Amino acid sequence: MTWLLTGGAGYIGAHVVRAMRADGADVVVLDDLSSGDPGRLPGVPLVVGSVLDADLVGRTLREHGVRGIVHVAGKKQVEESVRRPLHYYRENVEGLRVVLEAASAAGVGSFVFSSSAAVYGAPDVDLVTEDVGCRPVNPYGTTKLVGEWMVADTARATGLRYANLRYFNVAGTAGPELTDRGVSNLVPMVFQQLDRGLAPRIFGADHDTPDGTCVRDFVHVADIASAHVAAARALASGAVGGLTANVGRGEGVSVREMVELIRSVSGTAGQAWSEPVVEPRRAGDPARVVASADRVAAELGWEAQYGVEEMVASAWEGWNRLTAG
Repeated sequence: MTWLLTGGAGYIGAHVVRAMRADGADVVVLDDLSSGDPGRLPGVPLVVGSVLDADLVGRTLREHGVRGIVHVAGKKQVEESVRRPLHYYRENVEGLRVVLEAASAAGVGSFVFSSSAAVYGAPDVDLVTEDVGCRPVNPYGTTKLVGEWMVADTARATGLRYANLRYFNVAGTAGPELTDRGVSNLVPMVFQQLDRGLAPRIFGADHDTPDGTCVRDFVHVADIASAHVAAARALASGAVGGLTANVGRGEGVSVREMVELIRSVSGTAGQAWSEPVVEPRRAGDPARVVASADRVAAELGWEAQYGVEEMVASAWEGWNRLTAG
């Protein structure tokens, strides 16, 4: 069975590609390379183009005999989505609509949608279950929630089997060549500051949390990839018809705690210049979002295998190789 991975040359997408190929799946990637790197995809067929190009998407499905899609392509920076909401609606909502329409026309039977914990907004609970009301606090989260509705509505109309995977804060790497090269996520953002001899930045220390900084559920990107493999298997076999599930560890770590761990792993702990500085909150950042992962365990038999220390250590090794090269 051949799967199309949209956004498969990106940080998360390339990890999913590697994991699915290791599981025996045939994979083709569609990526506009706006943030992806074809060097992450040795031996993988790559179609360069946008998910907004309906003709290209349809042709790719037909020519490669695609029967399942993992849709990872999209924009994901919260702060940018607040500044450029219409850009996010075009890329994330219209892009998904085009892919779903092409999938329906081509008779694709299985669809995995990369959603996000951002759909919940700022839930006032210790652990977020999938039954918690979705009230996104930024346009990025809204586009992901609308995307889930679109997938579920399409499934009701066509019989498409689907899994909406709401993943939490992704970090780490399964190999240096797959390292996160963006600096919008916390871990590479801190690495970049330390590399420049600058203090790491913490955005907001006045949240209603134990140390005042945001609390997040960090999950290793290799675990994210294995969740996609589990979902693809279940959909292809017919074991799951429709699923919306969190993908996280169920453990909260504050931004300050994560920064201190990064300083320790990088060998800069104890050096005055690397003490984090606090800047104003970023628009759209909720105080605490930590997953309950019970549903994904029950439905897919999946659970996270890695802790935050492994995430940071793997990311640091990858970052050093990336910057050295």
